[in-house]
This record gives sequence, C-alpha cells and structure tokens, in this order.
Amino acid sequence: MRRILLADADAFYVAVARAVDPDGAGKAALLIVGGSRESRGVVCSASYETRKFGVRSAMPIARALRLCPDAVCVPIPFKACLQKSGEIRELLHEFSPIVEGASIDEWYLDLTGTEGVYHHEPLETTAQRIRSRLREATGLTLSIGGGTNKLIAKMAVDRAKPSRGGVGILIIEPGSEQDFLRSCTLADIPLVGPKFQARLAQRGLITVEDVLRHDLAALERWMSKREAQWLWNRVHGRDAGDVFHRTMNRGISRDETFGKDLQEDPDIERELLRLVTRAAADMRGDGLTARTVAVRLRDWDFKTRSAQRTLPEPVVSDRVILRVAHELLASLRHARRVPARLVGVRLSGLAKAPLTDQLVILSEETERDRGLARAIDRVRGKFGAKSILPGGIVEEK
Repeated sequence: MRRILLADADAFYVAVARAVDPDGAGKAALLIVGGSRESRGVVCSASYETRKFGVRSAMPIARALRLCPDAVCVPIPFKACLQKSGEIRELLHEFSPIVEGASIDEWYLDLTGTEGVYHHEPLETTAQRIRSRLREATGLTLSIGGGTNKLIAKMAVDRAKPSRGGVGILIIEPGSEQDFLRSCTLADIPLVGPKFQARLAQRGLITVEDVLRHDLAALERWMSKREAQWLWNRVHGRDAGDVFHRTMNRGISRDETFGKDLQEDPDIERELLRLVTRAAADMRGDGLTARTVAVRLRDWDFKTRSAQRTLPEPVVSDRVILRVAHELLASLRHARRVPARLVGVRLSGLAKAPLTDQLVILSEETERDRGLARAIDRVRGKFGAKSILPGGIVEEK
C-alpha cells in the first residue's frame, strides 16, 4: 500500500516577504505579494487577512485593492523564496529519500516501505513531526495531506489548509478514499477547470456524488471517451502517478506522439509550446535551471532527428526556452519537411537555481521573465495546471 504525502507551504510568498522585511512587509496586517499599487499584474499570493475581503491568487491587483484598499503591496522576494524552498526540500529529505517538487512551495513525499523506520506510527503522526520540524527550522508552516496516491494527497492538502478552515493535516486512510471523495465537488479535483465545470454542470454534474450516480457509458455519451475515462478514474480516486526525484544529470523530457501525423508547422509548433510549458514548469518546481535545450522529431516513416543548443548561461523562463526550441524545430523542419509523428523537448545541463545576481547580470533572461514564470507557476499550483496557458494552446476542455 502506497503512503504519499503532499507538503504545501502556507501563504509561502507572503510568509517569506514578511520574514525578509520585518520592518515593512513583516509589520503589515494586510499584505498582497506580486507587485505595487500601480501594478497591472495579478496577485501572486495574499495574506490570510486580505483573503477575508475576497482577495485571491491570480486576481488583478487593481481589483484586489478595490476589495481591500488598506492592503500593502510588495514585490515577490524571488531570491529569498528560492533559498527558503531549497531549505524546506532539504529538510523534507530527512523524512523521505524521495521528494518531488510540484512547485516552488509544494513537495510530494513517498513514504512507502518506511513503516519500520517510523516504528509503524500512523501517517498522521509522521506528518505532525514533519510539520513541527519545518516550523522550528524555517519559521514557516506547512499544510500536509496524505493518502494512497498523489491525487488523494493533493485533494487532502487543499482541505487541510487554514484558508479552507482546515487544521493543517488531513490523512485519508486506506479504504476511506471513496467516502472522502463523496464529500467533494468536481471543482475540488485538480485540472477540472471552470470550462469543464460548466460543461459538466449542464448535465447536472456538480459534485463527485453526482458523477458516481452514472456509469462510464453514460459519461462517454456526454463527452469524449478520453475525458470520460479520465473523470471516471478521478472520482474513483485512481491515480497511478509515481513520486520521483529528478536527478540533475538525467534532464527533464516531455514528448507527444500524435494520433494523426501533423503536416503543418503551426500545428507542430503548438504541440511544442505545450511541451515546453510543462517541462519548464517542472524544472522550476524542482528549483533548477537548464543550459541545454533539445528538440526531437519523429517523422512519418519513423526516422528520428534531433537538434540541441547549449546556452551561455542557465535559464528558467518559458520565453527563452521556447525561443530556442522554436529555432531548433525550424532547423529540423527546414532540413526535412515531412509529416511528423512525434515531437519532444528535453532540458538538460540542470543545476540548482543560484541565489545571487549572476542570472540577472549574464543571462539573456530578464528579471521580468523569471518573475512572470514563477508567478504563473504559483497560480497553476493553486488552481490547476490548465488555469493559465499560453495563447497558442487550445484548451481541450
């Protein structure tokens, strides 16, 4: 039986901002992180005090200030956040050999097979010790959810958070997954975004219980078979995803095999955009940078070709990685313009994200590039991977 935990730092950016500026942000009772009062951007993180006024992550800052005029806006302290994220990750390794970064402030831990190490104590007790250790060492608080897979752990931690009225820890015991899921709405399931929710609501499907009243065949009449099977697995608490630790020398790869060969460049470029978005977000979630970008094509006749480029300095942002990937794809297509069966992207030359100004001085990336990328990561971490997508990606749901 798998034993999975998800540790999620509470109001991470707000907590770090208060810690690094005790005379400014630290004393602010009402705090918004993500820009200034003149900013046109969005809220990256809001203190629990401002949330009582309806302020939420991903909300335009102008709207947030209309809801809470007395709020203090501060920029995101990215260097301090990266440092604190690294500290938390190292501490989590004290409890599990396998720690996977889901974002800069979320980490999955796989405790499967460690029962003897922890003298068969309940998973909740282990979670309490992790929470106490992290607070003592970093001054930050974590909410922890747990269960038999990553899906259940993610939904449990969302319910455990103080912003949801939770007490910081929620462990769903083996065999009780279905009872837990029956208490959830479909909006509580990761990746069930607003558009998909609206489509489901047209069929009277608002809660998990609503879906469970129907069989898989009924769902397949109302949506594509792929969507129906995906939703069916989620409402039954099924998730085969593993928790894994990416090693630096292995790199991060994402690829897609098409159901029908793609001939036109815009179609292939759209799939490349989707893959770069996923790979770059995963890399940042692990607190890493990359220097080498590679693109792979498999043509209709199964001939596989690739091209790569190593940059002078490490990068983290979608914009730079995508620009290089587009140029590599263009060179491959120019050499042989035939229908494509597969496209892939790989990021390598991985290293820990530095905490100095080296990236700012030497890299072609700008501070705005990195700030925008991590702000988007934060929103996706809270509202699902598809809550913010590049304009070139057509949302299927």
